[in-house]
Amino acid sequence: MEETLKILVVNDDEVDRIAVSLALNKAEINIELHKVSEINKALTVLKNTTFDCVLFDNYLPDQDGLNSIYKLRSSEIKVPVVILLDQGNEQIAVELIKAGATDYILKSKLSSEILAQTLRNAIRLYRVEMEAALANQKLKESYEQLLHKNQELERQRQQIQLQNLKLLEASRLKSQFLATISHELRTPMNAIIGFSQMLLRPKFAQLTNQQADMVERILNNGKHLLMLLNEVLDFSKLESGTLDLKPEIFDLSKIVNKTVEEIRSLAEAKKLSLVVKTDLQNTLVFNDPVRVHQIVINLLSNAVKFTENGGIWVEVAETPNNSVTISIRDTGIGISAGDFENIFEAFRQIDQGISRKYPGTGLGLAITDSLVQMMGGEIFLESQLEVGSIFRIELPRQVILAPRLADSSSLNFGGNSLYLSHNNNPQFPSNFSKYSLGYPYLKP
Repeated sequence: MEETLKILVVNDDEVDRIAVSLALNKAEINIELHKVSEINKALTVLKNTTFDCVLFDNYLPDQDGLNSIYKLRSSEIKVPVVILLDQGNEQIAVELIKAGATDYILKSKLSSEILAQTLRNAIRLYRVEMEAALANQKLKESYEQLLHKNQELERQRQQIQLQNLKLLEASRLKSQFLATISHELRTPMNAIIGFSQMLLRPKFAQLTNQQADMVERILNNGKHLLMLLNEVLDFSKLESGTLDLKPEIFDLSKIVNKTVEEIRSLAEAKKLSLVVKTDLQNTLVFNDPVRVHQIVINLLSNAVKFTENGGIWVEVAETPNNSVTISIRDTGIGISAGDFENIFEAFRQIDQGISRKYPGTGLGLAITDSLVQMMGGEIFLESQLEVGSIFRIELPRQVILAPRLADSSSLNFGGNSLYLSHNNNPQFPSNFSKYSLGYPYLKP
């Protein structure tokens, strides 16, 4: 069913109004026709009633067509407008369209067909324009919302950036504090160790067995505390980027054997076997012997600490890419798959409780990982709970010193890629799952 159109005719000429009414009736359009004779009356009616279209005569008693359009639009009344023009006024039609009229009809050509078509086109065009205006309004609102969100995101980004700067400053101050306090504590600790060693010498003091046992305990605990202080100091240097390698040519097999002998007494105290195997055609390497020793001592100490039965095997071997590998295998408690990503993080231990069975700072593996990275090497881990672990270090024969990093926050203490494969090592069961953690060299 065709909709009923509400049409307002604004014309003071009764003949024109009758002609329009007849044309509309012949056009078979469902209309509700309203008539007024002046623009001011039309404005009053339009403010109170909604119409589908308005037919304006170009010449009204109080306004001409152009001023009528201006007055209508200035009143913010939105309705399609069709102007009735006399013959010869076609040039005025252009000005009327520019002012806001939708269309025009020449009175001399007024017919039911032309009137019906013009009204339908005007109403259709007006509705399209209104839909476009509504879409533009929604688009404008969306743009304003997006602009507001962007401003909010920028504000949040600035807050995050400021927070990051504060965190970097806090990290710098923490590293500085750790370095300072570790350095300051080392001096009295060295004095305690030195005097304890003097007291244990027969020519300096004649101690009873009980007194000698107490002094020896002081000495051992002092050495242990000094080792912990050294770990904290090394960590602070690594974190701040101030630790430098001092490479030289040395015999790798001698360093490994010397380190093993330092640990052997601890292994024997727990009745653990400790076997070393070296398979190098050329035992000379160019690296920092002190730091290589530190890497091996950290891994061996962990192997002894976390192994209660069985043994520990150390193997040094060649690799095809002009590198050497140092592998340390134990039959200790092993590491669960869930802890693989965190095992190399600073201050992270598997047992985080205060009353944990295995003491330590949790810095050994973090320092080891960072030193291996500095040397351009990689560290790989294989482990299974209640079966044991293998730490394999691959180092280039000739270390290349990289420029010191300007931003200490770039140092990475912790996991990179984690992948799962099957273990083909005959020393472990065939169902032993192998997780390998690769740590690529941190390039400038």
